[in-house]
Order: sequence, then structure tokens, then C-alpha cells
Amino acid sequence: MTNLNTRQIPIGSTYNDGIRIDLRLIASLIEPGVRVLDVGCGDGSLLRYLVEEKDVDGRGLEISQSGVRACLRQGLSVVQGDADTDLKNYPSGAFDYVVLSETLQTTHNPLIVLRELVRIGRFAIVSFPNFGYWRCRWQLLVRGRMPVTKSLPLPWHATPNIHFSTIADFLTTCRQEGILVARSYAVDQRGAFGAFFGARVFANLFGAQGVFLLATELPTHGGESVAG
Repeated sequence: MTNLNTRQIPIGSTYNDGIRIDLRLIASLIEPGVRVLDVGCGDGSLLRYLVEEKDVDGRGLEISQSGVRACLRQGLSVVQGDADTDLKNYPSGAFDYVVLSETLQTTHNPLIVLRELVRIGRFAIVSFPNFGYWRCRWQLLVRGRMPVTKSLPLPWHATPNIHFSTIADFLTTCRQEGILVARSYAVDQRGAFGAFFGARVFANLFGAQGVFLLATELPTHGGESVAG
């Protein structure tokens, strides 16, 4: 389990450096000095952190004009584009890491986007709100209404999310697509997280978010697999 001292910091909160808890976890999975594409980079918080703290060659793709402007004001290399339509323009293997944080569920064709991520990058890091989280299940069962949680904070009519997924669904999709899951983390609403191995039932029930390091070939370190 990675230890970033997040045990009492809720999802959506930030450290003093302004980076969200889940983004700090993502950053911990990325090596210094590599090439990174941040898809749906928003205001550039993660990209700026990676450039400043890990000296990466960082690029961003962001759909909103306001997000692009915010990134450019920080001196970040970001272009306006749509994950659904523009990822195909990147050559295969162009980056070491491609990040898609809290964006997959907003795309129109998430399976195509997922395929593009692992084509473009040696590794892909994907995070999304887990619709299998127990609070979501409880609100649907007891209230009969679409869940509103810290990781899904907007009502149904205002949310940009159009393709909800659970951790179990995502893992099944990766297996069907031949995408290898090198690392997997479940993050609860307090910001606590831990790597999970075969216990997807508990991760799917208690994880408000899922964070995954994906690859088309299983990475090794010292001759040993790092899967899990």
C-alpha cells in the first residue's frame, strides 16, 4: 500500500500545494523525467505538479476553453481537444504515461477512449467514481434516487457523467480487452486508499473511487511482476 498520509483527508480536498488527494496518488505512480499526456487536464493542477516536482515532459489535452486558458497562464503545454475524437491523432507509443483522471465516465465512447489510452502510452492511469460504492447502492435502494456523494457531487440533471461504471465492471472490461492492470487502488470518501489484489468485492463495495495503472505488457522490476 502506498502511504501518502491521506487517512483523514476527504476526497476533493487538497494538500497545501493545491493538488487533490487522488491526483497525488496518480502522481506517485509516475516516474521522474518521463513523457506524460494528461487527458482532460482541467486547470492543470496535476500537470503543473508533475512538471515542477517530477521534471516530466508534460502535455495536456483539455476540452474547455477556460481550462486551456488556466493551463496556458501557468506556462503549461496544453491544447484544446476532445478525448472522444482527438486521441486518434496521437501516434502509438508517443508517451510513457497517459493520464485520464475522473474523465472516462464523461466520454461518449469510453471503450474506444480506453483503447486509445493504452495505444498512445506505455502505461495509462485511469481513475473514476465507483458507482458500486455502498453509499450509491444505499441511496438507490432506500431513496430510489440517483446517488449524490463526495465523488459524485452533482444531481442527475447537472452532472457531466454519462457512462457510470463500477470497479468490478472496469476490471472485467480490461480483461476482455486484453489490457493488463499493473496496479489498482480503491479510494474511500475520507481519502484513504489501498492497493487491492483479488478482493474486488470489498474494493467495489467500499471504494468511492478506483485508480488503475494499465499496460499492454505487464511491467517487471528485478524480474518480478508488479501486478496488484
